[in-house]
Amino acid sequence: MTIPTLPTDEAAPRRGRFFRTMMSRPGTVIAAAFVIVLVIVAVFAPILAPFDPYTQDLANRLQSPNSTHLLGTDDYGRDALSRLIYGSRISMTAALQAVVLAIVLGLPLGVIAGYVGGWVDSTLTRVMDALMSAPSLVLAITIVAVLGSGITNAMLAVGLVMTPRFFRVARATTMDVRYETYIEAATALGCKPSRVIIRHILPNVMPPTVLVVSVSLGAAVAAEASLSFLGLGAKPPAASWGSMLSTAASNMQQAAYLVWPPGVMIFFTVLAFTYLGDGVRRALLRSRNGNDDS
Repeated sequence: MTIPTLPTDEAAPRRGRFFRTMMSRPGTVIAAAFVIVLVIVAVFAPILAPFDPYTQDLANRLQSPNSTHLLGTDDYGRDALSRLIYGSRISMTAALQAVVLAIVLGLPLGVIAGYVGGWVDSTLTRVMDALMSAPSLVLAITIVAVLGSGITNAMLAVGLVMTPRFFRVARATTMDVRYETYIEAATALGCKPSRVIIRHILPNVMPPTVLVVSVSLGAAVAAEASLSFLGLGAKPPAASWGSMLSTAASNMQQAAYLVWPPGVMIFFTVLAFTYLGDGVRRALLRSRNGNDDS
């Protein structure tokens, strides 16, 4: 007689719970769809843009929205819709650069500080507290002033400013699970610290980190727009949402319509990343625990 055995691989049920949780929340679905469309627009910007965003047509400058230029033209006669489409590419790329840098710096340092403790934890925490004590935008402007203007330097500054967020989340989560029974058992069995961190601590760190990633992507989009608005981000004639807002502010009396497209896109992009991050965090927790923590 053959005794049936239970399957040991729980990956498929976990994936099923994850996607069911994601799909059960309309806000998360809408946010995910918006982000996917935004990424597609950014990737295929040269195909989707009806005009060259850098071609000037001074004879048609500051035209209001019409059948030819659906969102009007700016003060150099450039098509606002084309520049909005190309601006999504700059904004998404810049936000990704900043968040990746923040993750690379903050996440490992936070896990190390929470796991090792002692003077390592104290030193790293004080450094991160010093970074957080300064106003983020002012610190970013200071870093850009030292390194020079440009989108790469601007996102380097934003990434450094965001590093303490990931550090604090990773450190707090690591400290919560550091003395759990399974961590002590793994250590007693002779597991190396690197294996304990990768196999047991990182899975606990990831759910709150996902939320921070998503919120930080939205914050990075807003930060890039702020720096470009001030002339410290994307350099002219590059099309970015921040530079479009700057152009709109300079021509508010003649062409107030120019402020709406980039402003609305920044607002909905930040909102979408926030909703998406919260939905993914809940889905990860449910897929791991088998129930909804909401």
